Amino acid sequence: MIIGIPKEIKDREYRIAMTPGGVQALVAAGNRVLVQAGAGAGSGFADADYARNGAEISGSAAEVWSAGLVVKVKEPQPVEFDFLRPDLILFAFLHLAAEELLTRELARRGLTAIGYETVETDDGKLPLLKPMSEIAGRISVQIGAHYLEKKNGGKGKLLGGVPGVPPARVTIVGGGIVGRNAAKIALGMGGDVTILDRDHDRLRHLEEILPGRLRTLSSDPSRLAEAAAEADLLIGAVLVKGARAPRVITRAMISAMQAGSVAVDVSVDQGGCMETTRPTTHSDPVYIVDGVIHYAVTNMPGAVPHTGTHALSNETLPYVAALADRGIDAIRGDAALARGVNTFGGEVAYRAVAEAFGMKHVPIRKLLQGV
Repeated sequence: MIIGIPKEIKDREYRIAMTPGGVQALVAAGNRVLVQAGAGAGSGFADADYARNGAEISGSAAEVWSAGLVVKVKEPQPVEFDFLRPDLILFAFLHLAAEELLTRELARRGLTAIGYETVETDDGKLPLLKPMSEIAGRISVQIGAHYLEKKNGGKGKLLGGVPGVPPARVTIVGGGIVGRNAAKIALGMGGDVTILDRDHDRLRHLEEILPGRLRTLSSDPSRLAEAAAEADLLIGAVLVKGARAPRVITRAMISAMQAGSVAVDVSVDQGGCMETTRPTTHSDPVYIVDGVIHYAVTNMPGAVPHTGTHALSNETLPYVAALADRGIDAIRGDAALARGVNTFGGEVAYRAVAEAFGMKHVPIRKLLQGV
């Protein structure tokens, strides 16, 4: 199959969907791989690196998008919509539950769109979302520490404090992969960390594996309001698989925080878990609501593209290889890939996405019967 790897054009998105080593494996399997010129530069990979590993370098985005399988990092931008067509398989992060325009466009164009974030194994794990969640969780604390500095508008607190001066208080809402990784870094920096989650077994596990100043709380509106109010850094890490994130952190909770505090909403890709969240970009990452600095960049791992590209390519390569080898039949033969299909043949195949916009849902198994 011909595989296209275009250059990412989302604001300051420097990742690329596949490393040169990944390309080598795909070419060795008999595929033709087209890489758009300059696509890997932001991740530290030159065109020559891809060429040495068997890729064909193209200066034309249209040529790369003409491939039967297009592998990206982030969702297509409006200027790329005209590249979408019925015989295309698109494999990328889509996060459609927060993207009505894109959802309707993908359905209208009739292509097969598979979201990394909705590929789900039989045990309920999200193997392609996991590495980016790990990165986003870790970087959220770095970002929070940066904006807590007075020169950046914050309260002027050092996250870890010093002897005789207490550390900053970090409240993390959600104890999943993002929350666990955020806590790991915050604790490592010496922060006073509180994690809230509704799953008591998860909280027990976090207490067992995380050292330092860690407090776990069963999440309910009252406890959440109290923990948010005392936070210097509030991190939203709530995920509902494939669906729009619930807005569990209200405007009133944000208003109760001290001026110069920082709120980082890692759930922003799925619409955000804070009532005050609006998507931002790396070029213009923050805004202020009621004196609280908000950071809600929709592609946070794009800030560390070398790490992000390697981590993503490591996980996606087997699925890309299967799609390249068998096309649509790979979806029939792999339940995890089948769960990842968001649109197919003009229909919305992912229930939570369809429900988000009042659209018709048709299960992928039913859609595959007619192909």
